[in-house]
Amino acid sequence: MELRSAGIPVEAREEVSPSAGDNEYESLPPGVSPLTHMMAGALAGILEHTVMYPVDSVKTRMQSLQPNPRAQYKGITEALGKIIRTEGLLTPLRGINVTILGAGPAHALYFACYEKMKTTVGEMINHSGNSHVANGVAGSLATLLHDAVMNPAEVVKQRMQMYNSPYRSMLHCIQTVRQTEGVGAFYRSYTTQLFMNIPFQAIHFITYEFTQEQLNPQRQYHPTSHIVSGAIAGAVAAGATTPLDVCKTLLNTQENMALSSMNISGHLSGMVNTFRTVYQLGGLAGFFKGVQARVVYQMPSTAIAWSVYEFFKYFLTNRNTSGSH
Repeated sequence: MELRSAGIPVEAREEVSPSAGDNEYESLPPGVSPLTHMMAGALAGILEHTVMYPVDSVKTRMQSLQPNPRAQYKGITEALGKIIRTEGLLTPLRGINVTILGAGPAHALYFACYEKMKTTVGEMINHSGNSHVANGVAGSLATLLHDAVMNPAEVVKQRMQMYNSPYRSMLHCIQTVRQTEGVGAFYRSYTTQLFMNIPFQAIHFITYEFTQEQLNPQRQYHPTSHIVSGAIAGAVAAGATTPLDVCKTLLNTQENMALSSMNISGHLSGMVNTFRTVYQLGGLAGFFKGVQARVVYQMPSTAIAWSVYEFFKYFLTNRNTSGSH
């Protein structure tokens, strides 16, 4: 999911099979509080972003337009080894603290907003609270909120992940960016992030649902199918949206050496200018820099997020059913 890049998919799917009425697992109990959704969302989001964090650092490095030969990498394993060997064992983890601080509240708000708006909009449409349109609207609103919280964290994280980063710590990066570029620097890539997450989530949901229909047609709690479906969905969505992720990285990092080579003064802004810059510096291949690392990062991350959420639904539903008996 990008479960973000992108935001956590938390769709409580409605069944269309004859047995759906007998399988209450697919819908969360109506009495679950927003705080419960937020706790589950925070846990899933933190796990998603941290388990494969070193690979995310490699992805950022490989997407970089940095011309320095020392910052050129041929593959994930080679890049990790080179970074650790030349820059230190903990370098691939630089920025993980700001990721944890951002992912927790961002995904918590995503969960709470999604579940609330899904029911509210669904009741407005057909009075039943069950509507694919409502799910789509709720997901879009939740993504807007999620990215508004997560975008500043992404800016700081990627600047600390870059080769030869001048920032000593998370706080030093925040203070420096605010003083030299203004608060708006933390949201330069917000529009690009949204444009990336919309197709990412669409591709991701469709792929996950299709794979679940093949592996788990009865939609029972089946951890293996959730992990496999999540991994496949994450890989397909990540590969397809890599060009937008490359542009987002450039907007977040504002690589001075690359921009100077094109006589760009000041700071790069806007999707059109960013697309043009990436193409001029790297051609069509430039839009797919780091695609392998992005896919490898997203597969386990998305699988973890889906399995955490599916277990959360299963646990709550069983607890609710036992309580009623």
